[in-house]
Amino acid sequence: MSNIISTKDGRLHIYVRQDKYKGKLKSENWVGRTFHKGKQKVVSSGTTDLEEAKKILEQWYDDLISGKLDVNENSDKDSNNDINLEQDVETSNINDDQVSNIKQEITKENQLQNNTSSKIPEEKKKKLFNFDLSSLKNLSSLKDKLSFKKDNLENKNDKKDKNNLSKFKKLFSEKISKANVAGEEIAGIDIGEDSIKIAQLSKKENDWILEKISLRLLDKNKTADGVINAKDYVSEELKLGMANAKVSTTNVAISIPVTSAIIRVVTSPLMSDDELQKAIETDSLWENLVQLTDDLNEYSIFHQVISRNNKTNTMEILFVASKLSDVNAYSSIVKKAGLNPVILDVKCFTLKNAFDNSFKIENKANNALLEIGSEDNYLIIVHDNIPIITDIFLRPNEKDLLGQFDGNIQNTDTESVVRRYCMQLKQALSDYESKYSSKINNIKIVSSLGNIEELIPLFKKNLLNTGLQVFDPLNELQIPAYNQEKTNLRNRSIYTSVLGLAYRKLDVFGYYKFVTAVKNINLLPNREALKRQSKLKFLSGFAMKGLVGGIAALYLFLIGFSFFQISSNKGKLANENNILQEFNLVSAEHKKLSKTVSDMQKALKLGGMVNSNQTVSYRALAQITRSVPQRVQFTDLNYNGKNQVIITGLAFSDQDIINFIANLNGKDLIDQASLKAMNVPKGKNDLQSANNKKGFTILCKLKI
Repeated sequence: MSNIISTKDGRLHIYVRQDKYKGKLKSENWVGRTFHKGKQKVVSSGTTDLEEAKKILEQWYDDLISGKLDVNENSDKDSNNDINLEQDVETSNINDDQVSNIKQEITKENQLQNNTSSKIPEEKKKKLFNFDLSSLKNLSSLKDKLSFKKDNLENKNDKKDKNNLSKFKKLFSEKISKANVAGEEIAGIDIGEDSIKIAQLSKKENDWILEKISLRLLDKNKTADGVINAKDYVSEELKLGMANAKVSTTNVAISIPVTSAIIRVVTSPLMSDDELQKAIETDSLWENLVQLTDDLNEYSIFHQVISRNNKTNTMEILFVASKLSDVNAYSSIVKKAGLNPVILDVKCFTLKNAFDNSFKIENKANNALLEIGSEDNYLIIVHDNIPIITDIFLRPNEKDLLGQFDGNIQNTDTESVVRRYCMQLKQALSDYESKYSSKINNIKIVSSLGNIEELIPLFKKNLLNTGLQVFDPLNELQIPAYNQEKTNLRNRSIYTSVLGLAYRKLDVFGYYKFVTAVKNINLLPNREALKRQSKLKFLSGFAMKGLVGGIAALYLFLIGFSFFQISSNKGKLANENNILQEFNLVSAEHKKLSKTVSDMQKALKLGGMVNSNQTVSYRALAQITRSVPQRVQFTDLNYNGKNQVIITGLAFSDQDIINFIANLNGKDLIDQASLKAMNVPKGKNDLQSANNKKGFTILCKLKI
């Protein structure tokens, strides 16, 4: 964000937004921001001139505070060219031409004012703004009235189809996600400054089984500056831990400390999923709702809509972010160990996930989780999917005192630390109970401290009305005999985080996106690509299994059908020779009948041609017949039905053919007879071959 200019006793901030497109600012206009009635208000001045912008924005601020502006809450608009006050929210459905005309009038008015005088009277400025706003309101109202009926008629069926399609997609995603769970193996890895915990779970019916688990202590001297500054050492220890646990999968879920994450629940105007995505892609949403000290591009951000309120037109969004440097550092540790990180969660949510999978605990809503340790100390309460996290501040020496406590009640220094610790807890519980009218009766403690059982009495002494108990995440798991020794610890709460990560095998495919907000946190920058890859992998495997299954089913069907056919035709196969002989006889008879049919078809064809012109054809045929010499034979005669007859035949000599033509030309019905062709047949089946006859073709034209 650019330099911020504060006016109106610091209540109005004037600045230029830093949103960029292709390396250039989307808008260089000055923007004003203030808070009114608990809501942030942002408006563009529509000008790059600072002095002019100050006058416009200060007037807008005065009108806003005095109540002259009837504005919608949570508006946030920024025009690149013209004045765009908050009331422009009401014009979102106005025709573009109408809006353009109004803006042109405003621009002309501004130019006229600049030419006449540099100082605009307040009355004139108010009049200009009032004209703009009233015009927009009137046009918006008119637009709504005219388009209401049309939109209802046109969109009724479209909305129905879209809703049905959306329901189908959601159902398909859920079914596919659930189906993929069974085959998706994942191991949880909890990396702390003092140890590495590894766990892998499986599920049989409704019971979870602890398949693999490992606890590997780290050299605190090597991790004194943080695990991310000892990547090589931690990666090698992680390899050894994976080998010790005999984990076969390379897909792992890891977590980052609470101190490395920013967790907030923000309220925004009600938006659809598409609108929300667009707002996120342009960085405008987080820029206005979450004020970060660094550029958004330096963070990996996860969000989830917690709730939507149609009555107030608002929605609550869970915002979780972490520096990309921290995310990449933890990811690189597991990658160096030859593993594939598919989930990166925040430790507080992994604790909650493990707690939620403890089915035997009743009234979970009245329970809170408290982490007490040498690294993080915080209280987490989840109310209607809204995480409420309270950090407990301790100095380094105070953390050391807690870790060194040996149970001596006379240790006043430790008592003092616990007393101050509990004062912060009481305040957090009191704030929660006041805001949500709900009481926390029990606190489940998770701790990496070996002396946590000795500390519990001190905490109970200061929290008389609240139950305190060290949480045992292994209590409801089925633990095979080979893992009994590894889990036989006095303080088993140290496994809470890693088991919470191991439970994430249920949502590596994104299934929990449709269930709740605080169980599918994933800060990996490439999480969407991993999800698509997982889906593609499953669908490919599913398709291959389906193909193999289909081929196998077809093969079995064909085998069964073959046996049936063999069985049913067994008697017929015994009479195969008789059937074959019968077939041969029928085939020979069929050939004879086929030849007879062919001859009859030729005769019918010839008869049809003759019948086409009976009067002429009968007489002409009689004359042609009488013209044939004794040594001439017909093989074919074709009549076109009009005036042309083609005669094909055989003769013993050329003179016989000449005599035949001469006879034809002497008939009164024949206009002209001529030789068309002669040939000497060579085929075996030619009728004249034995007698050395000559073939001829004569064309006769009849008189009509």
